[in-house]
Amino acid sequence: MIKASKVVFISDELEGYFNSLSDEEPLKKAIVKAIKNLNYNAFSGIQIPKKLIPKDYVQNYKINNLWKLNLINGWRLLYTVTADNKVELISAILEWFSHKEYERKLKYK
Repeated sequence: MIKASKVVFISDELEGYFNSLSDEEPLKKAIVKAIKNLNYNAFSGIQIPKKLIPKDYVQNYKINNLWKLNLINGWRLLYTVTADNKVELISAILEWFSHKEYERKLKYK
């Protein structure tokens, strides 16, 4: 199922960090590509099982779903999908990190 979405960052701080990355940085280019993919299809990532959603995400952001997009060089981008009052889908980027940090965050290792 392909559903377009508006992409936002979960916080101004995260958006500021993204904007501070050099446009030539491969990671920023990969995140830009991921944003374009999410604009086209909110469900283009891999859904994380609910039991693996970190408790701090649930407490801080009140999310009930979590999705992962693989970026370059083992980096991962985590996002959640929600809807606004107009029933427009919104993909909210929560964070991105290396594969090792991702495994730690989701308690794989």
